[in-house]
Amino acid sequence: MGTVARDTRSVTAKVLAMLEAFTPATPQLTLSELARRAGISLPTAHRRAAELVEWGALERGADGRYRIGLRLWEVASLAPRGLRLRDVAMPFLEDLYEVTHENVQLAVREGLELVFVERIAGRRAVPVLTRVGGRFALHATGVGLVLLAHAPAEVQERALAAPLQAYTAKTVTEPDRLREVLAAVRRNGYAVSDGQVTLDALSVAAPIRGPGDEVIAAVSLVVRADTAAPITLAPLVQAAARGISRSLAPGRDR
Repeated sequence: MGTVARDTRSVTAKVLAMLEAFTPATPQLTLSELARRAGISLPTAHRRAAELVEWGALERGADGRYRIGLRLWEVASLAPRGLRLRDVAMPFLEDLYEVTHENVQLAVREGLELVFVERIAGRRAVPVLTRVGGRFALHATGVGLVLLAHAPAEVQERALAAPLQAYTAKTVTEPDRLREVLAAVRRNGYAVSDGQVTLDALSVAAPIRGPGDEVIAAVSLVVRADTAAPITLAPLVQAAARGISRSLAPGRDR
């Protein structure tokens, strides 16, 4: 008769696994689902969930299902890389939206993925697969191509060596071709992703630089591919990126 493997993870690791169990596709979970997805026993899930509800990291609805609590969002919003960047960038993002009435996005790199820090969605603009706090691969989106093009060489090599998912028939998944695309991004000062995430969307993105001139984020416009003219959109996006970069420089009023 076999023995059940003992879970040697720390309490913290188990709690983090519970929080990680929630996804955009599964924002509400029963206790059983939460335990199964976190890989912990039902009694452990019950104890930890009660503590998380008491603190505010989780909320329990009238249906008994758990969802992420507002307290966790409040703490997460204090992340300095996102908070300061968003505060500085917001006026420029709003200006870019007012000029175009298209989707505007702000993103940073986290490892081999990007994280969307802010977005403004145009009511009549093309639908996008974007949410604040959401992650996406670097090789397909405009902001991702900018962030990857200006990432350290070792990050680029790791990204190129990993499997590159094809979201559409136009997604660049060949490493040699992607190297050419990244070189063009650095040469031109902006990136164009035409139908690489969804066939009906085109994005134009530009780099945002920190005080040391390093690229710390990217801003983009996402428009309908059949009506887009990247060469006319690029100056608008680059102007917004330069404005944000200047505002992040030391000595500026905050």
